[in-house]
Amino acid sequence: MSMADSRRPTREELLALKGRSLRTSDLLTMFGTRVRNHHTVPMIQEALHEAGLDTHPSFTTCGLTTEMLVVAKALVVEAEDEAEEEVLPGTLPQQSFKIGDVPSARNGVESVNSSALLSTVTHTMRQKNYSQLPVIDGLADLKGVITWDSIAARYEKGEVPTLATAMIRDDLPLAEVHQELFTRLPELQRCGYLLVRENNGTFAGIITGADITARFHKLAQPFFLVGEIEFRIRRCLGPKLAGDPVRALGRKYQSGDFSRLMFGDYVKLLATDQQDARLAQLAETNWATLGWTGVDQAQFVAQLDRVRAIRNQIAHFDEQPLTEQQTDELYQFSGLLKQLL
Repeated sequence: MSMADSRRPTREELLALKGRSLRTSDLLTMFGTRVRNHHTVPMIQEALHEAGLDTHPSFTTCGLTTEMLVVAKALVVEAEDEAEEEVLPGTLPQQSFKIGDVPSARNGVESVNSSALLSTVTHTMRQKNYSQLPVIDGLADLKGVITWDSIAARYEKGEVPTLATAMIRDDLPLAEVHQELFTRLPELQRCGYLLVRENNGTFAGIITGADITARFHKLAQPFFLVGEIEFRIRRCLGPKLAGDPVRALGRKYQSGDFSRLMFGDYVKLLATDQQDARLAQLAETNWATLGWTGVDQAQFVAQLDRVRAIRNQIAHFDEQPLTEQQTDELYQFSGLLKQLL
């Protein structure tokens, strides 16, 4: 459906949606369209915001069949703030992994125009060690993809290939930034790449198998280190501090079950410089109970707190990868805990 066929609901029609749930596709239909692109997304956002509304989750990033709640715009901020709370042990990670979480998905995509000479295209592919190169006119008009295999296929048929005859036009592996990554991995394995579009229809990047390997190495390494650290903390502290020390942390821990503690609670058990004077005093007793005479309490707690912050960064899938210093911090603390067991 073209923009000429689209319509814009009145303010009253939009306000009538407040507090209601509807699918993304239904919202698009209200605006006379079935797709999200660089024309329709800004138009719908502007209309919603003028009416003081927004959707949770955002209609720009969720699936077409996702049930969204139409809310006052200020309430979305509150919902996002809740995500900053510390996550419970054993629930890492808490959200699905999206196409857009892979850095190369939004790092831009080099392409050629459909009028380019094949020799120019192959020169670029050789120079930059590309296995494929998209053929795109403008920002979003995908004509096809040229690959070494598609070129070789023409030579095998006895033809002299051109860009137009050699590029692949059908069943291209297209993905959008809001889609879940894991469901697209079989296609990535089959084709070797995924072309990634933003929700407005423009091409944002390209994901290859090498990108997935690099990304998961960066994610998995600290993920498993943090998991190992939590396991060793429970083994080091749990047997000696379960019961009354746990109950002292608050009403919700009256079972005395150490396994119910969050990472920040580990810090409260041992920190003598916290604002709660009662817990600070109990921390001295807790530390003495551990019997770690060869470990400095202040340094241990400071490092434990730094690991807590790193853990929360990982748990919330912070788009910034860990620094080398942060990764070293995890290794060092894990090594210290091994010595204490």
